[in-house]
Amino acid sequence: MDVLKRVPVREQDAKVRATNFEEVCYGYNKEEAVEEAARCINCKNAKCIEGCPVAINIPGFVSKVKDGDIEAAYEVLSAASALPAVCGRVCPQETQCECRCIRGIKGDPVSIGKLERFVADYALENNLVPKKPEKTNGHKIAVIGSGPAGLTCAGELAKMGYLVTVFEALHELGGVLVYGIPEFRLPKEAVVRKEIEKVKDLGVEFETNVVIGRSVTIDQLIEDEGYEAVFVGSGAGLPMFMGIPGETASGVFSANEYLTRSNLMKAFDPEYDTPIAAGKKVAVVGGGNVAMDAARTALRLGAEVHIVYRRSEAELPARVEEVHHAKEEGIIFNLLTNPTEILVGEDGWVRGMTCVKMELGEPDASGRRRPVVIDGSEFEIEVDTVIMALGTSPNPLIASTTKGLETNKWGCIVADESTGITKKTGVFAGGDAVSGAATVILAMGAGKAAARSIDDYVNNK
Repeated sequence: MDVLKRVPVREQDAKVRATNFEEVCYGYNKEEAVEEAARCINCKNAKCIEGCPVAINIPGFVSKVKDGDIEAAYEVLSAASALPAVCGRVCPQETQCECRCIRGIKGDPVSIGKLERFVADYALENNLVPKKPEKTNGHKIAVIGSGPAGLTCAGELAKMGYLVTVFEALHELGGVLVYGIPEFRLPKEAVVRKEIEKVKDLGVEFETNVVIGRSVTIDQLIEDEGYEAVFVGSGAGLPMFMGIPGETASGVFSANEYLTRSNLMKAFDPEYDTPIAAGKKVAVVGGGNVAMDAARTALRLGAEVHIVYRRSEAELPARVEEVHHAKEEGIIFNLLTNPTEILVGEDGWVRGMTCVKMELGEPDASGRRRPVVIDGSEFEIEVDTVIMALGTSPNPLIASTTKGLETNKWGCIVADESTGITKKTGVFAGGDAVSGAATVILAMGAGKAAARSIDDYVNNK
């Protein structure tokens, strides 16, 4: 065994997986997981924990895997994380826990994410459940949204003994986990729904088809229905567009709509009668994880797919693994390229896109070099579908129907990001509703922090 190299992970062949929606990565088996866990040197001052937004005791669960005691590893893991099988698949470990791994100074860091997935999948397959409280404390808490922030907050509060009800606007639970992330990255039946069942096992109740601000307001939940605190984890589902000519043409989608049609409404399955303009030649504008998800979905629906991104590959915000998989599958990257107009045919459908070439100038406020248009570089791309993956912002409905709940200029709820405390007494918020579109694990961290704040608030009000 070469301790400097991580145990490789088995994956579907790129040419095969580009034609199906089955999961790309197969994960570790027990033998591989034990071998990989043995690479951990069990640091006394474990920097990897500092990089984890939900503060998992990483050396603790990894050492249990090394010993072959997977049930004990799950006990350590589930004490900190409500959704370990999800995080093991979609969390950007390479920029959080793994980049702090001491083993990575000389050689590869320990594959913490793949070990987390192995332990969590073992728990799902063997019906291991997190410990629930011996009794409840009688205090009612409402959680708005069943995405990663809401599920985490609800699970943490339930472990403390609270009576928690989660209100979900859609007919299906899971938020972005079910409508935003494709099946080939995050299986719904095998992973997401089973993880949600574990939250239910803690005593959390769920109500679907409840649109807060329409069906009922936050003020009514507190004043009329007896909830002592409310956590808003409603995410950020309002898509952004560029404001260029042609964006209203048929064949232009937000990535949010495109992925929702495919994931939640099963447009990829011929047995479901869900319309989606798959397109023969698709341009996805953007360079984040959502752009990669939309592009790889369009590819599987039979299209030639181009990623159009105004910066270079070094500035791509998507995970390195997702970019690597996209390239392997045949996605074409048009980098340092920016659209200026969507060309529309006489029938009202997209027929192409006018773009300009860019070069990188001085750094902007984010620290990334600002893209600058190269004069005279205008050219056309022939496409019949355009997917805008430029980010999202929170839906204004909740804030506009809640007295005393403030938002900032981007429409995000104003809340302390370390505690979830808002300007309105008894109301807490976290995840994308506060930060704008971010990662699943950051939303989970916000939900966990808010649960602690809610516990303090109820006990000290």
